[in-house]
Amino acid sequence: MSTLPPTADAAELGFDATRLGRIDTHFAQYVDDGRLPGFQVVVSRRGAVVHASTYGNRNIEEHLPWESDTIARLYSMTKPITSVAAMMLYEQGRFQLKDPVAKFIPSFADARVYRSGSTVNPATEPLTEPMRMWHLLTHTSGLTYGFHNSHVTDALYREAGFEWGIPAGMDLAACCDAWAALPLAFQPGAEWNYSVSTDVLGRVVEVISGQPLDEFFREHILDPLDMTDTEFWVGGDKRERFAQLYYPKPTGASGDGPSKQAAVMPAAPLEQRPTMLGGGGGLCGTASDYLRFCHMLLREGELDGRRILGSRTVRYMTRNHLPNGLDLEDFGRPLFAETEFTGVGFGLGFSVALDNAANKVIGSTGSYAWGGAASTAFWIDPAEEIVVIFLTQLLPSSTYPIRPQLQQVVYQALVD
Repeated sequence: MSTLPPTADAAELGFDATRLGRIDTHFAQYVDDGRLPGFQVVVSRRGAVVHASTYGNRNIEEHLPWESDTIARLYSMTKPITSVAAMMLYEQGRFQLKDPVAKFIPSFADARVYRSGSTVNPATEPLTEPMRMWHLLTHTSGLTYGFHNSHVTDALYREAGFEWGIPAGMDLAACCDAWAALPLAFQPGAEWNYSVSTDVLGRVVEVISGQPLDEFFREHILDPLDMTDTEFWVGGDKRERFAQLYYPKPTGASGDGPSKQAAVMPAAPLEQRPTMLGGGGGLCGTASDYLRFCHMLLREGELDGRRILGSRTVRYMTRNHLPNGLDLEDFGRPLFAETEFTGVGFGLGFSVALDNAANKVIGSTGSYAWGGAASTAFWIDPAEEIVVIFLTQLLPSSTYPIRPQLQQVVYQALVD
């Protein structure tokens, strides 16, 4: 079990400790009034933790507190790990960013693009160019999610059994073939749309490496970084540390705290290895584990003498890759996602801050980030050498403006 390092002297690292306390004061209100079950926040600078706290419960019904080693569903915070895995293979020359996805998953060679019509009889057209590897890494592939509920292609995903879950018994290879048979929402490269692109990317990792995704993660990322509590399932004695998942109570509902409902989510964590290893949202883990992953990225690919990526690769991944330098507001579809759109671009697996004035949230240009469906979040600020991680378990992430508020209360404490 990995643990957080001891908290360093905040003042020596440019933070006002009293002001850092505002983070806890602010989010404790979310717990006290029943909006969140509990939370954990970690702030580090220059590789040293300056603030770490927990508050509330990981399980309300059993009165189990959120603790420093609580395991949470990371959901889409899996995506950066899958993107790193892919770029490790890129560094070995195993693929090029312009390679067609069909080179590794042949079913995508026959993909069609939605043109018009309803789910009953959609009209489609052929690809004008292949879906390429960089399209997967940037969510410009034309793939989608069933839970968007805003386009005919989303509805087709739901009809095929892909909304918050997958059809029973399907593995990652079968899911990719099923998605390839459904119409794309647009021609690859034409728009940005949050999607199953990173799940498909995970399958490419499997095909190129010859390893199941969990084995590749464990051998090449998780073990080298000592991320011992990060996995696609939570079994054995770790179940005691596993946080319960919650939803907001319906309007007019009584009682304290968010509601708990049974949920079937993509690659939902089980007590044993799941059939579908979702590179887009399947991992569970602790804050201490994810902090090690983030510190590796902050140090441009290396941690404790173990190099995961080259420094130039990390810099390349964390620049804006949207065409013509556009932000998501101009190039993306304003759908469910783990980020704001104005003043934010997208790299190879991360959102990238382009203009904080336009985004109306204090921060640094060049910071890169993502989050998960259960209201989790992280960001890495290379300019200030800051990493911030926030864990809770409330679906969906759009319920409350946790991420911009977290930025407010972190940066106001920086005083050097």
